[in-house]
Amino acid sequence: MEGFDLISAGVWSIVPPILALGLALITKEVYSSLAIGVFTGMVIYQFTLNGAGFEQLVDSFTMVPQMMAEQIAGNGALLLFLALLGALVVVIAAAGGSRAYAEWVSTHIKNAKMAQVLTALLGIIIFVDDYFNCLTVGAVMRPVTDRFNISREKLAWIIDSTAAPICIIAPVSSWAVAVGGYLGEGGFTTFVQSIPYNFYALLTIVFVFFMCFSNRDFGPMRQAEADAHKSADQQQRIPSPDSALEAVSTARLDGTAEGDPLPAKIETIVAERDELEDAAKAAVEEFKGMTISHKGRVFDLIVPIIVLIVFSILGMLYAGGFFQGVDFSTAVGENPVFGLCIGVCVALVVSAGMFLPRKLMTLSGYMEGISEGVRSMVGAIMILVLAWSLGGTCRYLLGTGEFVSGFLNSIGVGLELLPAVIFLVAAFIGFAMGTSWGTIALILPIVIGVFPVEGPLFLVAVGATLGGAVYGDHVSPISDTTILSSAGAQCNHLRHVATQLPYASVVAVICFAGYVVAGFTGNPWISLAGGAVVMVLAVLVLNRSKYGAAK
Repeated sequence: MEGFDLISAGVWSIVPPILALGLALITKEVYSSLAIGVFTGMVIYQFTLNGAGFEQLVDSFTMVPQMMAEQIAGNGALLLFLALLGALVVVIAAAGGSRAYAEWVSTHIKNAKMAQVLTALLGIIIFVDDYFNCLTVGAVMRPVTDRFNISREKLAWIIDSTAAPICIIAPVSSWAVAVGGYLGEGGFTTFVQSIPYNFYALLTIVFVFFMCFSNRDFGPMRQAEADAHKSADQQQRIPSPDSALEAVSTARLDGTAEGDPLPAKIETIVAERDELEDAAKAAVEEFKGMTISHKGRVFDLIVPIIVLIVFSILGMLYAGGFFQGVDFSTAVGENPVFGLCIGVCVALVVSAGMFLPRKLMTLSGYMEGISEGVRSMVGAIMILVLAWSLGGTCRYLLGTGEFVSGFLNSIGVGLELLPAVIFLVAAFIGFAMGTSWGTIALILPIVIGVFPVEGPLFLVAVGATLGGAVYGDHVSPISDTTILSSAGAQCNHLRHVATQLPYASVVAVICFAGYVVAGFTGNPWISLAGGAVVMVLAVLVLNRSKYGAAK
């Protein structure tokens, strides 16, 4: 990075991420914890290069905004996409599309199990990019899961567990081409061949559907589900969707409505007067009294999302030179974020063409919706910038990944057991740095150097690297996908981390054992089949244990 030199800080290189994680868990406050972690990293960097002193301390402080500016400049297209996607979500809500979809779903999905399964299926369908996945699935399915009293923590876990895990095994995705690039010549083919060895991604998807169908929660997630149902029971929701629709369809967020002075909550079916009033306060505070159309239809939600998906893919192909002769897989991964920006811009234009002529909203209301949508993403964007800054400090200044990688090389372990060790180390690096791609970029060169490409353990080691990196990223509080899953579900970020950790870790422990077996057999199917059986048994045991009981 410009203006920064990579140094070897040794064991000190792991202090900033550990400090940030510890502070976040202790204080329950993410912004300051990340900022302190970045500043601590800068202090270590300056003191290592130039010795301890007041001038070095001042330089450390000034390097923090410099690092943040570097990260914003390097990820400008992604930040633009997030802001515009937030704008699209609010515009659709203001047009009444989200309200209409929630009402339609309430008459077709009969129970919470169907709602959870539909959420997981939607997460798998949107496989092009994990950021797009997290925010889109959350915006679409949050009204549905709220209707059936599914906790926001459960929704965030389903979103997070069908984002990176599906992207890392989808051949047509930005992840596939990135990993193929790390692997060098013939890398895309190697990536496809390694998919059966990515135990964590495959078993996580199986785990999600099993939990949705069986409803056998355990640990903090079971407590979160119990709290959600308890809150719903206290509110005494009216079960009739027709009466709820009548209350919502005549309401305005500015407090005026036909036959009812109380405004309605966006994307949520409301019932009793006190619940309606509470919902209105939250909606007015978030969207500043925007009018929600009662004339919106389901296709006002579906069509913009389909346009977003189709033109995001076309945008990736255009940005990657597909129409100039570049092959499909290379074009998709050349500049995927720019392609997403094209897709969301087209979706916003199509939305205007759908909503304005039908008078679902005025032009000023449309522009106000865009403004409010951008504003709604500021919190997530700030956490992302701070998380990127901490990751950049670790990667480009202190050499955190190199230190951990060197530690791996110093361990005298037989090659048969090395894939399992690689899985653990990749998980630790991914957790500490909050990035899958950065972890993969650090570990794969070691894998290529240790294992012969034609050897039976090479694909096992590649799968272990990818799976460990995704697990570490999955459970890291500073991970961008973890943050975006919380934002998409509108769930408290640290509660999402706390409830997701036991679920993801159960799968990870089984995967570790699977890599031990695969290291000796070279066969992925034994580990996958055995892992699925053990996973089911583990859930049944945990569900019946004291750990599975809600307080």
